[in-house]
Order: sequence, then structure tokens, then C-alpha cells
Amino acid sequence: MWNAENGKGSALHGVRVVDLSRVLGGPFCSQILGDHGADVIKLEPPSGDETRHWGPPFEGGVASYFIGVNRNKTGLTLDLSSEEGRTFLRTLLADADVVLENFKPGTLEKWGLGYETLKEEFPRLIHCRVSGFGGDGPLGAMPGYDACAQAMCGLMSVNGEKDGPATRVGLPVVDMVTGLNATIAILMAIQERHNSGLGQFLDITLFDCAISLLHPHAANFFGNGKTPQRTGNAHPNIAPYETVKTLEGELFLAVGNDRQFKIMTELLGNPGLAQDPRFATNADRLANRPQLHEQLERLLANEKAAELSPILLKAGVPAAPVLTVPEILTHPHTLHRNMVLEHDGYRGVASPIKLSRTPARLRKLPPGFTPASERDSSS
Repeated sequence: MWNAENGKGSALHGVRVVDLSRVLGGPFCSQILGDHGADVIKLEPPSGDETRHWGPPFEGGVASYFIGVNRNKTGLTLDLSSEEGRTFLRTLLADADVVLENFKPGTLEKWGLGYETLKEEFPRLIHCRVSGFGGDGPLGAMPGYDACAQAMCGLMSVNGEKDGPATRVGLPVVDMVTGLNATIAILMAIQERHNSGLGQFLDITLFDCAISLLHPHAANFFGNGKTPQRTGNAHPNIAPYETVKTLEGELFLAVGNDRQFKIMTELLGNPGLAQDPRFATNADRLANRPQLHEQLERLLANEKAAELSPILLKAGVPAAPVLTVPEILTHPHTLHRNMVLEHDGYRGVASPIKLSRTPARLRKLPPGFTPASERDSSS
């Protein structure tokens, strides 16, 4: 996938993005765009993107966290608090299709760079703002953080063991989904501009995106009025849909219908389980989940998760071993799907967006950075 040339031959060749964002949501969005050929100019403040220091681990003095979401970008340093910096930004925006930023709402307006001002100067410019809560309303302009959004927007309330505390999802899911939604919004706005010739303001918030993830819990609440509860790895609507211990490793079973359940019981050597009135239908299995779990652990006591999973999958029964991060990153199918990028000491997770004629390419390694103090002393 390495291609040191420009984005020619990529889906977003010719699209220029001025990226003022930092940390994760915005940079994740701009990396997706850059992977597919957009010319992304990452403008960092004089102190740099703070995630450069979010380690260990560090690679060449730069935190792996930063490296993971900042490839395929050209890096520059810009002080927007200065008149000179704001003037330079305007020269970049004159040729840009998109400006992406995650300043606290009101900050760019204070500098005369808000959407209402910029759209007069650059009517075709698409302005995408990623923020915590948006610019108005009861929480307008408040700072936003992934874990806080998980807590406030209900995600933590349904995540964790049944009798345990509310638990944060073990990765920054809200930040990353916000970045995905920002990407979708930008592509929609580019498409709409073909018809109108005009840019527009894209208001993408962690708050909204976190709430959008509440399926099926929000749907269940709308349907029955009951407050969703934590169920650990078990699904609130489906059984068996949970992890089960085996002789070696844990196996996640995601049996979505009676046919799959019948096939599974046959493969596990106990076809009568599917005729047991406690387990005959999904509703029955939900009502008797503890007893079903006990039966499954007995059947799997002599099985190995990694060996049984492909047998079940081949028969049409959704199942997967619980793997560690190193195990999945070195898995044969991961390598077959080219989901690990390696070049010149760089390793990263590749784009999951596979286009047949215009695939994602690694064109630029994450940009370096020289602190302002070192630049000043060398000048």
C-alpha cells in the first residue's frame, strides 16, 4: 500500500483539507480522508498536538498514540492567536475544500475565523467543527471528552457486569465514532456542493454521537419504558449471545435465531438441548439464560475456543475466540486483509475501507515536529 507519490488515483484526489484539530476525533477523521488521497495539511499550535506526549510508549520521541492517527498529512506549525498566523491560515483556506477543527466553540469566532465570517470570504468552503456539546443549548461551548460522554450519554450505564459498577468501554469509542460521523458529513457536503456550489457548516458533537450509539437500549426503552441494565457480555435481547468458558480460552457465541441454535447443539453433541422447552425459542432462552449458560459451559468444557470457532462459523453459527490485541494483529486473516501497514519502521492499522479501483494508500508518515523553543534557538 506504500505510495510516496501524491494522491493521484485515489478516491479523494484533489480534495484539500486544512486540519486544525487535535487529539483524536478530528485527527481520526482527517487520517481517513488522507488515506484515500485527500491533501491534508495538519496545522498544530506552537506547543504541538498534545497527544505527541501521551506515552509511553514512544517511537523516536513521539507517542505511539499520535502516530496511530496522523499518517498521510503534511505538518505545519501555526499560532492562530497572532495576526500573522490568522493571515497565513486565510491563504491556505483560499485553496481548501474543507477546514476541520475542534476548538472550543467561540474560540475561532473570537479570532474572526468563525463560520459566519469565513463563508463570506470562502463560500465554497466546508467548515466541520467537532466539539463536545455544540455551541449553544444548556451545555453549549462546554469542553467534551470521550469518557465523560460515555458516562453522561448512557454508554457506561449499560456496560459492565450485571452486579458490577458502570464501566467505560475499553477504547475511545465516542471520539472515534465522532470522527467517522465527521468524515461522513464532509463527504455528504462535498457531494451536495456539486449541486449548490456552496459550502456549509457541519456541527458534529461527541454528545450527539454518543447518544446515537445507544441501540438497542434506546429502542428498548422507547418500546417498554424500562431503564436498560448492565448484562455483562450478554445481549439484552438475544440468547445465547455471550462469552462461555472452554478448556482453553473463552468463546463468544452470537446465536441469533433458532436454526443457528439447533445447528450449534448438534455440533456440540447435544441436539436435545434445542427441544428442551426452556430453550426452544429465543424468548425461552432469554428467560432461562443462567440455566442455558450452565449447560453450554458443560458442553464446552473439553473444547478449545480457537479450534471450535471456525467449525461453528463454517456451519453458519456465529462464534469467535476472545483474542488479545497482539493475537488479532498477527492473525492470518488480518494479514490476508492487509490490515497492518508497515513501512520504514512505521506500523499502523490500515484503512478498513476497501475500494477496488482507488484503494487507500500510505503516502506520508506521521509528520515530525520541532518545538518552538528549539526553532527559536536555531534561527
